[in-house]
Amino acid sequence: MLYEKLMSAWKACDISLWKSYYHEDYTFVSHANGTTMSTSDMSDEMMLGMMQTTTLEKQRCIYEDENILVEHSFATFGSGTKEAVLAVHTKKDGLIWQTETGATPI
Repeated sequence: MLYEKLMSAWKACDISLWKSYYHEDYTFVSHANGTTMSTSDMSDEMMLGMMQTTTLEKQRCIYEDENILVEHSFATFGSGTKEAVLAVHTKKDGLIWQTETGATPI
């Protein structure tokens, strides 16, 4: 399963390892701001910056199997903004293929 591997790579700010868990056709759908991004829209510098400036608390895996991973956490971003984040990751070929998120400001 991927949840523990993802969290470990995130905490270590290991962008290469973290990216290895994502499918080459990965997309990120943010329902909070109505955007969709592909891997080409997410630079290593951008993702590393998020890893370094975002604090995740009370992280938990709600459910994971070979098709889906559902997680919840409280995120504090570099700007100081705090949100409760629910992420649903759909898997393909054993990797994360699409992520959809919903966030509630706290």
